[in-house]
Amino acid sequence: MLPTAKLEALARRFHELENLLCSPGVLSEPSKLQKLNKERTDLEPLVIAYATLKAKLGQLDDALKLVDDPDFRDMAFDEVGQLKPAVGELEKSIELLLLPKDPNDERNTIVEIRSGEGGEEAALFAGDLFRMIGRYAETKRWKIEILNKSESSGGGIKELIALITGQDVYSHLRYEGGVHRVQRVPATEAQGRIHTSTATIAVLPEADDVEIHIDDKELDISIAASGGPGGQGVNTTNSAVQIRHIPTGLIVKCQDERSQLKNKAKALKVLRSRLLELEQRKQDDALSAERRTMVGSAERSQKIRTYNFPQNRVTDHRIGLTLHKLDKIIEGDLEDLISALRTHRQAELLKQGGLSGSGGAGP
Repeated sequence: MLPTAKLEALARRFHELENLLCSPGVLSEPSKLQKLNKERTDLEPLVIAYATLKAKLGQLDDALKLVDDPDFRDMAFDEVGQLKPAVGELEKSIELLLLPKDPNDERNTIVEIRSGEGGEEAALFAGDLFRMIGRYAETKRWKIEILNKSESSGGGIKELIALITGQDVYSHLRYEGGVHRVQRVPATEAQGRIHTSTATIAVLPEADDVEIHIDDKELDISIAASGGPGGQGVNTTNSAVQIRHIPTGLIVKCQDERSQLKNKAKALKVLRSRLLELEQRKQDDALSAERRTMVGSAERSQKIRTYNFPQNRVTDHRIGLTLHKLDKIIEGDLEDLISALRTHRQAELLKQGGLSGSGGAGP
């Protein structure tokens, strides 16, 4: 049963916002205008869906009144047969739109990819995962900025940290966090045996400066020459910056830029996001076991996905989904996987009755 009173209140708020956005007092204050316009934009899909539902329910009521009229019975039955499924779909859509919106969903995202077990093959797989996410980002018109990169001797990735900016980045990439396992024959395998290797992906919502305050006294900053592959100029300046956050022991290193100041700025950006994640974990741990499992497991579970190259198969272990299109997925075609994971999360939220908070565009 839909919460009609809440829906009516949200519809009234939407129309109130439309009037406010035209008022001289709001138009003269850019920050207030932006805030109210965002609230209106967030409410718009819900209000439109609710208005459509009310119109369909009115049509359905009229059709049901004609069912007993012999002159209109057949036409009325046909109309009822069309309207009932439409009403059901609208009600499902509204239920999803009423789910509280995760405040992180619209954030830019820091993605950290590291090779795991498997030596050079794990590093090569980490490189494949970065390319996969990069190509998916291209389809979404997101921008990728590499903050730090450490390559292996064979051209793979030991560690890579990148900032991905664009619309609703975290809401899509949040499901990529965890341990990824690959099963394939490495290029160096002479006997054709299948090896199993792993790589990890961490997905962190970017923290705003005002959210996470870092006291300079809490930082231990050291400078060193950049290392790793990169040409003759890579070791000519002491530009690599390593920052240790003394209270938590977190360590961040950035060496992608030749400028010490730029590397420091990038390292601080990563540190803020890691501190934000730590704070959010503390909040999650204070919640009930059911909610903690629902919101937290997708980002931090072990072995979330297996990529089996001989069978062209990808299996997501969290929802038991198997797709025989690894060749397309590894090239960035992640939409089927991410849509299924989002749908599963929405179903879990609905089963729990949603989380506390106001309605929004849904997760």
